[in-house]
Amino acid sequence: MAILWRLSVLCGAQGGRALLLRTSVIRPAQVSAFLQDRPTPGWCGTQQIHLSPTRHSGSKAASLHWTSERVVSVLLLGLLPAAYLNPCSAMDYSLAAALTLHSHWGLGQVVTDYVRGDALQKASQTGLLALSALTFAGLCYFNYHDVGICKAVAMLWKL
Repeated sequence: MAILWRLSVLCGAQGGRALLLRTSVIRPAQVSAFLQDRPTPGWCGTQQIHLSPTRHSGSKAASLHWTSERVVSVLLLGLLPAAYLNPCSAMDYSLAAALTLHSHWGLGQVVTDYVRGDALQKASQTGLLALSALTFAGLCYFNYHDVGICKAVAMLWKL
C-alpha cells in the first residue's frame, strides 16, 4: 500500500517550513473519515472530497459497463489505422458508431462527476443523449451523402 503524505501547508506552517513534511503518514482511519466527510481529531485539511454517485453500486452491470468502455477504446485503436489502410463504407459507419459511443460515455462521466443536483443532472443526461443521437445521425448522413469520414480525413491531410 502506498504511503500517503501531507504537506505542512495544510496545517498552517509558514515560510520555508511550508515545503517540509510535518507528519509522515496519514492513518487509514483518517483517510476513511476524510472521504466520508466526518471530522477526525488531528486532521487539519479543509478540502472535502465528494465521491460521485454510483448507479449500479455492487452490481455486475457496473463492471460490464467498465469493460465495454475499455473494449470500445481498444477497438478505436485498431479502427483508426484500419480506416486509413482500407477506406470503405463499412469503416466509415464503424467509426461513426465507435466515436459516438466513446464520446457519449466520456461526456456522461463528466456530467456524473461535475453536475450537481438531481434535476440538473437528469436534464444534462437527456441533453447529452440528444447530442449523441444527433452526432451519430450527422455522421451517418455525412457517410451516405458525402465522401465519408475516412476520405474526408485523407482530404484534410492533403491540405
